[in-house]
Amino acid sequence: MGVVDERRGADNPSRQRILAATAEVLGRRGMKKLSLTAVARQAGVSRPTLYRWFASKRDLLEAFVVWERQAYERAVAEATAGLPPEQRLDAALRVIVEFQHSYPGLRMVDIEPAQVIARLSRVIPLMRRRLERLATGPDAELAVATAVRVAVSHYVVRGDDGDDFLNQLRHAARVR
Repeated sequence: MGVVDERRGADNPSRQRILAATAEVLGRRGMKKLSLTAVARQAGVSRPTLYRWFASKRDLLEAFVVWERQAYERAVAEATAGLPPEQRLDAALRVIVEFQHSYPGLRMVDIEPAQVIARLSRVIPLMRRRLERLATGPDAELAVATAVRVAVSHYVVRGDDGDDFLNQLRHAARVR
């Protein structure tokens, strides 16, 4: 069976609720203890509805990774749309701060740090490439790489002060 064709029904409200619920459940239980029953309950759908979209836990997690990345990319694209080039990186940095302070799946670092570290090795290069497209000025690649490391540090050791986090990202990325 496998994951439903992404081109069909990717915007289906039930499917979207299931994916959003996956973030909540992952944040509470981690990947190893993720249950499809808990996800269905969190999403407010039946198990048959969940299985209509995702045939297995693996299918759900694969779709979730894509969904999560697309949500981040969409947020950055919306935040930077129509801005002058010199303001786009700052807008993207604000998205990172908001994402880290509001996204429930980020608590997984407390539950399954080994899983998170393995995942970061795939996420860091993607994040760098995305931000490099928005960076301007001398040493833009170095500035972005430093900002990504600051973002990862805040992800691993979470703080509550979004303003400090944003100021640190701006400093690292040389955004005024």
